[in-house]
Amino acid sequence: MQIKTLVLALASLSATACGSNEHEEPEDLNLKPGYLGDISSKTYDGVSDDLLTAGLGKTGLAAAAPAYADPANPTAAELRRNALHGNYRAVLDIAANSGYGTLYGPNVDARGVAGAGEGKIAGTEYVAYADDGSGNQNVTLLVQVPAGFDPKYPCIVTGTSSGSRGIYGAIGSAGEWGLKNNCAVAYSDKGSGTGLYTFDDDSVNLQNGVRATRTAAGKNSIFTPVLSDAERAAFAAAYPGRIAFKHAHSQQNPEKDWGKTTLQAVEFAFYVLNEKYGVLARDNKNHVVALTPKNTVTIASSISNGAGSALLAAEQDTKGLISGVAATEPQIQPKSGGYTVRQGLAAVSGQGKSLFDYSTYAALYQPCIAATAGAPGRCTALVAKGLLSGGDLTAQQNDAKARLRAYGWLADSDVLQAAHAGTNVLVAATYAYAYGKFAVTDKVCGLSFAPTDATAAPVPFTAAQKASSFATQNGILGSVVYEDSVGGAKAYVAGVSPSSQLADQSLDAFLCLRSLATGVDAVSGAALTGALAAQSARVKAGVAEVAATGNLRGKPAIIVHGRSDTLIPVNFASRAYVGLNATVEGGASKLRYIEVTNANHFDSFSNALPANIVPLHVYLFRALDVMLANLRSTATPLPPSQVVRTITRADNTSPITIANVPTFVSNPTSPNTIAVSGTTITVPD
Repeated sequence: MQIKTLVLALASLSATACGSNEHEEPEDLNLKPGYLGDISSKTYDGVSDDLLTAGLGKTGLAAAAPAYADPANPTAAELRRNALHGNYRAVLDIAANSGYGTLYGPNVDARGVAGAGEGKIAGTEYVAYADDGSGNQNVTLLVQVPAGFDPKYPCIVTGTSSGSRGIYGAIGSAGEWGLKNNCAVAYSDKGSGTGLYTFDDDSVNLQNGVRATRTAAGKNSIFTPVLSDAERAAFAAAYPGRIAFKHAHSQQNPEKDWGKTTLQAVEFAFYVLNEKYGVLARDNKNHVVALTPKNTVTIASSISNGAGSALLAAEQDTKGLISGVAATEPQIQPKSGGYTVRQGLAAVSGQGKSLFDYSTYAALYQPCIAATAGAPGRCTALVAKGLLSGGDLTAQQNDAKARLRAYGWLADSDVLQAAHAGTNVLVAATYAYAYGKFAVTDKVCGLSFAPTDATAAPVPFTAAQKASSFATQNGILGSVVYEDSVGGAKAYVAGVSPSSQLADQSLDAFLCLRSLATGVDAVSGAALTGALAAQSARVKAGVAEVAATGNLRGKPAIIVHGRSDTLIPVNFASRAYVGLNATVEGGASKLRYIEVTNANHFDSFSNALPANIVPLHVYLFRALDVMLANLRSTATPLPPSQVVRTITRADNTSPITIANVPTFVSNPTSPNTIAVSGTTITVPD
């Protein structure tokens, strides 16, 4: 795909030489999008500092986080370094026997060949807020342009953050692939990234992560809760140590704009690229647009929430910015109805459930599965309320697993259910606030957020914890605190419910969240009334705002998902999305679905549970490789939808090799072929 970068400029020069401006071609000026604030940039040499590893290299990323010269006052550069270190490790398994340094990692090049180097990548980084001028949105956008970017073969990859992570949340996933393939990477924290507000000192994070008072930060704050001074003071006095963070407490339901902010990141990338590679216009002020969606390959990518953002961006792409999609384990919420998902000969249960629906269900039963003989309170309380059966702890835990399977989880997730107990508690509590657009002062279902001490009592963040929060926090900050626990506020895991008087891990609060999801009392089944009914209506309205349409506008797309995913189960998300897409695009769809056995949402489990789990990460890079090749040459077809059957290890002393994680095939056998017929998707057992 060759680019005629200088055509307009040469035409301009020719007309000027002839002494006439009357018939000059109008220039397509590279104008800064109106939603972008001030743009800052910095170039990294690829030796002392770089785009991918902040100068740490493969070895440094595998080591402990670097220390700050002054832990109470880390510099912006130190925060960036540690944010890259923390976010890279958060989405990958850094254990050498899990594939780090051989199958993936900074030293593994774009061809998948492991080298002896450190994998540092030189280039320039640009950062700006996307906002409406109020300073209340302040979505952080960032573009990395590697030194190897070739304007003759331009490409852009989106790296919208996974989870609730900050702007570097996709550095180890789509970011690394893009940089290695000499593509510009367009990042967005999607309005849910790290933004810690602490009431005790009225402080916030600036765009570069450094802490400042709310007043001093002004509109440069990543997040400041919308409260009056009187409300701040009253809450701080009544609830010391409690905090607010952006994803939960912005009162904007940021997920409804995840597609939009991903597209804005792409527009930001085009802007900085044209400033860099476009020629100067006749006005000697602006640059002429050289790189456009017509001559640039743009792939929407990322993992988890970032992957869902990529799909939503493709659905909302009215300007044709995106060429294709390659995403793994997407947190996507397909509209329900009109399609059928089957595994083998049977229709699955629970297709297309919303995140808040299934996370609140999991938050009831996973803590029971994780319970020990010395602390069976959650199981005991569920039995007492008629929500669980079994005469002893083992029987009760088996019943909890059975209920989750009946709701839509696969048996493949059984071994991981206990490990996800704390995760879904965080998800359920965070998204209740987010979807309902509740203020931090609303204490939804009696829940708030704060660090806790050894007695499970809420305490303030230390000065050093606040100072490093941009680098160390994943966007969901502190512990979930149950304010209504018998005896006073406690971390949820130590909470005693008033209704049971048991140490049941705050069951009353999570029954309340479940009621918000369903609109009925989680125990009696009676319709909600009063304030709780109103809160449920708000939450349901927020959930409706984020539902996917399934219309990818004819774009080629590859979704890869691990069959063992216990956080975002395949029946609720990817399988259902393929079904919904079939109802919308039918035979014209270019969507491919790859389901990988023994892969789950968190690659770190491949080291912790080697007999059950393999890393999914390698499949993201393979999907991106195939998508780029297809977009640059239609002679390279996309792989058919298929199940990839992996091979686990006996223990983690044996290294993972290609034999454990085989690649896609161009002609899958019938037992491995995923079929879409009409509006039915059938996945082999």
